[in-house]
Amino acid sequence: MPTDRRPASPARSDAPHPPQPGLDCALCPRLAAFRAANRAAYPGWHHAPVPSFGALDAPLLILGLAPGLRGANRTGRPFTGDYAGDLLYATLLKFGLARGAYRADPADGVQLLGCRIANAVRCVPPANKPEPAEIATCNGFLKAEMAAMPGLRAVLALGAIAHGAVLRARGLKQSAARFGHCALHALPGGLLLADSYHCSRYNTNTNRLTPAMFEAVFAALLPRLGLGTGRD
Repeated sequence: MPTDRRPASPARSDAPHPPQPGLDCALCPRLAAFRAANRAAYPGWHHAPVPSFGALDAPLLILGLAPGLRGANRTGRPFTGDYAGDLLYATLLKFGLARGAYRADPADGVQLLGCRIANAVRCVPPANKPEPAEIATCNGFLKAEMAAMPGLRAVLALGAIAHGAVLRARGLKQSAARFGHCALHALPGGLLLADSYHCSRYNTNTNRLTPAMFEAVFAALLPRLGLGTGRD
């Protein structure tokens, strides 16, 4: 796959696009070195900051942790190419937040409906674990992205790190809202923050998160937004 390939958004917004990290972003030296090493080991993969997927005028932002090495780092689209994407996109399709047939490929034609997907950290980290300084450095891009979504009403944080990144982006202390699976937090300014355990293979293999638990998050959140089917 060409390294400059980018998934196109299925819809356009008149809102200005927020600043994005460059293809060879060097703000986090450890992540830049990891990308370079993987570029040599796996030529043809994306190996760059992964752009968000979906329209800027969406009312719901789904926020993950960071690209997976063989997932979004390979394909260039969030949650595409690994198990976390299999569960996420299947759930989005079931609840009417996407249409098409997900085939773990940016060219599969899947379109998002009323939601946008991003990561708290845009580059793949070693062992899927970004360091606190890297999370903080990338938070400026998340803050700008949220500000550029004119109809943003809710963020679904997949995991505690994504939850914390939302609070930081809104200028709030981490104590302002405690992470909890299926929790809903009304933040100052009217934004709704919803929480779910991350849909990773590790969490599902250990039954920390089951598909039914994941779907329960959407069933609780979507009626608040008037999105999708909101079914349980």
